[in-house]
Amino acid sequence: MRRLLLLRHGKADRHSAGGDRERPLTRRGEEDARRVGEFLREAGMTPELAVASNARRAKQTLERTLEAFPGHVTHLIENTIYLATVDHLVDVLRQTPDKVHTLLAVGHNPGFAELAIWLAGGGEPSDLDHMRASYPTAALAILDFDTEHWAEVRKGAARLHRFVTPAALRGDVVDDPD
Repeated sequence: MRRLLLLRHGKADRHSAGGDRERPLTRRGEEDARRVGEFLREAGMTPELAVASNARRAKQTLERTLEAFPGHVTHLIENTIYLATVDHLVDVLRQTPDKVHTLLAVGHNPGFAELAIWLAGGGEPSDLDHMRASYPTAALAILDFDTEHWAEVRKGAARLHRFVTPAALRGDVVDDPD
């Protein structure tokens, strides 16, 4: 089995002097990323590899999320994830080494939401509906693949194990608008 933890970056400032790539996380974005990391740790979902976009907000989300894990998680920054299309994200996913069973990827919408929807061929209907309706900042799709090789990942091949939003982790009833 392969597991993909598909995490959209946390809430970021709307503007930055350095342009879109330099937008930092807000305080809430940092807190939500930490909550996601704690959720993953408590659920026993430690990634063997973590990959993030080179945008500042994605790198900060990765850093805050990985703080929850007591040991070192191998991670890298992938420049081509920034605002990537589904086709490109699938190509990147298929290049994941097979020794990695759980991969954490941190990136952006619309690509990440579209990828999650493209991959999810099954799962809890309410989670699927929620994910299809809205993929807010710091939302996490946990996708499981019944395959031995990442290169075999195909449309509809994953089961959505769970869709987690920061609002749910905070105990809020409604997701925040982006």
